[in-house]
Amino acid sequence: MFFVMSSQSTSYDYVAYIDESGDPGLRNVKPLKKNGSSEWIVIAGALIPAEIEGEMEGFIGDMMKAINSRQLRDIHFQKLNDSRKLLVCNMLAEKNVRLFAVCSNKRNMQGYRNVKAEAIPSQSWFYCWLTRILLERITDNVMAASMKRYGEPRHVKLEFSERGGLSYSQMHAYYEWIRMKSANGSVPLYLPWGRVEFEVLHRDLLKVYNHTERAGMKLADIAASAFFKAIDVHDTRNRDAQFAKALEPRMAKSPDTGQIGGYGVKLWPSWTKLKQQEVPLDQMEIFSHFGYPTDYWWQG
Repeated sequence: MFFVMSSQSTSYDYVAYIDESGDPGLRNVKPLKKNGSSEWIVIAGALIPAEIEGEMEGFIGDMMKAINSRQLRDIHFQKLNDSRKLLVCNMLAEKNVRLFAVCSNKRNMQGYRNVKAEAIPSQSWFYCWLTRILLERITDNVMAASMKRYGEPRHVKLEFSERGGLSYSQMHAYYEWIRMKSANGSVPLYLPWGRVEFEVLHRDLLKVYNHTERAGMKLADIAASAFFKAIDVHDTRNRDAQFAKALEPRMAKSPDTGQIGGYGVKLWPSWTKLKQQEVPLDQMEIFSHFGYPTDYWWQG
């Protein structure tokens, strides 16, 4: 078996759509290199109960009508004007969905190589590493929700947006690798917190799609793009946090603490390390909004 599971069924009660904004390149990174890869990458997830999976086409259609879009099959968040960006975010904020955003600043990783992480069977180790952080939170949320609703772990279907260099087989190999590491008692990828709840995952419920093929993928794309817009100053030009803030009603809260910061919104590397790197305070606004320690940032 690919994942540890509690039943023989491949049925599922939750669906998680996963997409990103920015890119995972580490060789040359802005602002250290003017024409380098993006300073930030955001990996976002949109988690829904399976019973509304069939509503996704209609919901995205409603968004298209609301913004008077002639693009009948897709929403390009970055190409929308500000009023339309805010409109689709407000509509998403009213939907029965839980959103997650892992935001990584890469300037301290330019040229970085993690030999141990690169040993995993995937050509996109850094992207996989960040999705692992995302899945800690998604699977934790699914475990808590399914135990409350059904009294037992229930499966979540994972739908990843296809991107350059990422294949279905690589994703499967990667998650088998971290499952084996977990089973052996070692910490996957040497991260000192969290765990992936493999009981809610199943080999047959991990899919990779072109984002245009799956209406629900637009939910994750909107979340990823909104948070990227809130923190990026190089590729999107005018940084603007209003769109990510509009998603607050749907950002996932820790089942244990009720907090969004560190759970539904995860900053990587740590707040302390980014302060040491002298990342401008305005880029940290959105994290302060969701509970990261603003006062600490101002201390000498």
